[in-house]
Amino acid sequence: MILNLPKSGIRLRFDGPEQRLRLIEIIDFSRSKLTYKNIEIAKPAGSTSPVLSGGEDLSLGPSFKHVYSRSFGPSFPGEYLPPDGNDDGKYGLYGLYVLSYPGIAFSFPMLHSTWSPTKDYATLLALSSTKPATSMAIFSGESWLEARKTLYTQKLEDPRSFIPLNKGKDVYPDEIGTVNIFGEGKLRMDRLWNGTYFWLLLGQTTPQELVAELGPPDAIYRKSDQRMLIHKARAGSESQQTRPNLEPGMQDDSTDTDQSSVQTGTDASEDESDEGSVDGKMSKECFYNYFYHGFDILISSPAKPSRPPPSALSNPTSKDQEPQSLIIGTSSPLVATKIIIHSNVPGSYPFNRHRRCRWQIAYLAQTRSAPAATSETPFSEVAKRLHEEWKSIYASPEEAKQRQRGMILNRGWGDSPGSSCELLGDWEESVGESRDDGAVPSILDEQNGLGNTTLYGFPGLVFEVLKNGSVSGLTVF
Repeated sequence: MILNLPKSGIRLRFDGPEQRLRLIEIIDFSRSKLTYKNIEIAKPAGSTSPVLSGGEDLSLGPSFKHVYSRSFGPSFPGEYLPPDGNDDGKYGLYGLYVLSYPGIAFSFPMLHSTWSPTKDYATLLALSSTKPATSMAIFSGESWLEARKTLYTQKLEDPRSFIPLNKGKDVYPDEIGTVNIFGEGKLRMDRLWNGTYFWLLLGQTTPQELVAELGPPDAIYRKSDQRMLIHKARAGSESQQTRPNLEPGMQDDSTDTDQSSVQTGTDASEDESDEGSVDGKMSKECFYNYFYHGFDILISSPAKPSRPPPSALSNPTSKDQEPQSLIIGTSSPLVATKIIIHSNVPGSYPFNRHRRCRWQIAYLAQTRSAPAATSETPFSEVAKRLHEEWKSIYASPEEAKQRQRGMILNRGWGDSPGSSCELLGDWEESVGESRDDGAVPSILDEQNGLGNTTLYGFPGLVFEVLKNGSVSGLTVF
């Protein structure tokens, strides 16, 4: 993912899976003042004294002499990139010489006719025909040549020295890196940095255990929105044969419209009023919002989790890495019954409300032709694997297709069910501002990409999928 900051002359590059900053590029030295150990590398245009004693205008980028003599000193030879052969290329007859230091590199346009592999780089870069640096890269590694090979895949260092502003000085558990889904309400929560994990057992894990393992929630939201309960009510009716997305006979609320993930730490998380309750009494259900971990957990009365996957029943050896079967009937009045895992997809409405949390469907066997189904896998591939896994529970392929069809959600029509947290927000921000005039969207709105999202359900799982096939959120129950 690339974030351009043209007014600052900076470009930031993030990896997709972890969404962590991997590369900082200075592409316009005239926009920002850059210093290293109190020595100026470059000054923005219009600043005072931009010209040094050697006649160098730092607003155009530092010269090699300035980098070598005043800032960083000697370095190992860098890498020369010849011009593309067209005189109308970006630098015409100039190639690029990339000079690397640990964690930083400069690109100097060098006249190709002056380049010689037998000459040392200091002599070549000191020539009057060599232009000042046109860009600078900041990265993690000894040199740009080595760092770029694993720029987006190398394991990052533990950032626990950074304390989020809202956390203060308290010590909190390591963040969760991956949620492994084993079916039947069993989830293994792998920590990102120290290699440890703990088991979240839906229908059994208590709020006290969550706080002990994850720390206190960033916010608590009282469950109130009941507009999608019609889908839950049909689970026990004769019409359940046509109910899409959800497992037949399951007593679930996977498509209800609570508003946990749209809350912030300053929202009315602990409102003790009875507003929104169905029977006039305060609902006991609430969400523990873990924005920093990347998920929300529903706390409610104990309920039986989803059925075990067929492959787990037919493969007893897979039980070796799982905890024992859940014992329903826990004495705790409230337990974790659902988790909503957020993917933090750029361009979607809930972007930047939660940190991205990665997930993997562990009960889908990995083969050479069928790799793991993860948060980075396109939904079309995940759905294909899940269709194959669960086809045995349906009477016919037609029944499976009927129950696994998508439910369309619109995000821009005011106070609609789509404004809720579990159905993850408004239309995608890339289409522009939301409409406040109450008008029905036109064909032009649809052509511009009105960000309807689609829910697809499988036993124990509900995916919210964006138009580009990315999974915006995954609910496990």
